[in-house]
Amino acid sequence: MRGGKRLPLKAIVDEALALGGCDSIKNVVVYQRTGGEITMQEGRDRWLHDVLAGQLDTCEPVWVDAEHPLFLLYTSGSTGTPKGVQHSSAGYLLWAMLTMKWTFDIKPHDIFWCTADIGWVTGHSYIAYGPLAVGATELIFEGIPSFPNAGRFWDTIAKHKVNIFYTAPTAIRSLIKASDVDPAVHPQNYDLTSLRLLGSVGEPINPEAWMWYYKNVGRENCPIVDTFWQTETGGHMISPLPGVTPMVPGSCTLPLPGIAAAIVDEAGQDVPNGQGGILVVKRPWPSMIRTIWNNPTRFVNSYFPQELGGKLYLAGDGAIRNKETGNFTITGRIDDVLNVSGHRMGTMEIESALVANPLVAEAAVVGKPDDMTGESICAFVVLKQARPSGEDAAKLALELRNWVAKEIGPIAKPKEIRFGDNLPKTRSGKIMRRLLRVLAKGEEITQDVSTLENPAILEQLRKPL
Repeated sequence: MRGGKRLPLKAIVDEALALGGCDSIKNVVVYQRTGGEITMQEGRDRWLHDVLAGQLDTCEPVWVDAEHPLFLLYTSGSTGTPKGVQHSSAGYLLWAMLTMKWTFDIKPHDIFWCTADIGWVTGHSYIAYGPLAVGATELIFEGIPSFPNAGRFWDTIAKHKVNIFYTAPTAIRSLIKASDVDPAVHPQNYDLTSLRLLGSVGEPINPEAWMWYYKNVGRENCPIVDTFWQTETGGHMISPLPGVTPMVPGSCTLPLPGIAAAIVDEAGQDVPNGQGGILVVKRPWPSMIRTIWNNPTRFVNSYFPQELGGKLYLAGDGAIRNKETGNFTITGRIDDVLNVSGHRMGTMEIESALVANPLVAEAAVVGKPDDMTGESICAFVVLKQARPSGEDAAKLALELRNWVAKEIGPIAKPKEIRFGDNLPKTRSGKIMRRLLRVLAKGEEITQDVSTLENPAILEQLRKPL
């Protein structure tokens, strides 16, 4: 069930197996969740309750070597070809436990809630593995934040007395918009006094969303851990330590103990604080990716490129360190860096400027080829009000372009702004920017969109003003 709707997972699995190449699959175990009609294949498909009948209530673990593969998790590559990220057993589990203790300061009495999709790496590390490995009590949620209404998160925290709440910036921004539209679902209307720690995961959180989260959800009493990490890293890499690291809205602050994060130029040389560059990690850590499944060459070329000397882990993100504090701020994917008339700008900087406008709930920025400037800026914007059309849309687009010019400078003004009811996102809440690039260029989408939460939005965003 998701958002009150049944998802035909069994039919999806049947269709995938029918494509062939799945000879290793001998059985499909089915959990009876919704009671809907499904097709069971004789000899292959079995009900979970039948499998469990008569089983012991204890299960002796199977002992494996430290480097034994624990799981494969497919993540999008810059080309759109999925990469099977392979994690090890001991190192991954160790880092999941350590970061539960360091980042979340987990205590025996805490009730911990990570809202991520369990199939996403955040759901692996901070639902399935980390909390259980440290013996924490956790809340597991299969719904969406807007059903049956946009107060669902706050109502759940109040009902179950959640102490630690870990969610995504995209969820926070959508709930800001919802509470502006319907004041009844504003977090101030709920008893959130059980909270002691808030977390952010998935993408950089813009300062305006950070402040709203801090004031309205945490009531200015809860530290926020803005966590930077990736599917490939297995767990948190750069994050404030609650009660230790001074918080800075929009900054993930400093690397965790043992993480040798640095910022380098295109030749792999360190750059001084205050100068942007490429985020790398100089030393191994326990939960790092071990290889790309069945493609070790792509693993080496993707994450340890020869251009950087072959010994630095390339995170794929741009970053900058504060001159005085050394705090890290993620500026966006390096393949999201825009080059307009020779000026390099991170998409996150422009997105933050747009979201700082009181009319804007969410924004995503991509580049598109331009004959005059080499690349121009195309912004996809979700408003806190109804999506405008015609002259109203053109007038508001001009207002937002001028707003960005005031916030950053004229060079950062989006050449094109498109308004949508929402943005194309995966079920884990990640904005699919590579699809937005295709739409901005006016090309047909050929990539797989089966992981999208809202595929219908693509048609709406296809049309320029």
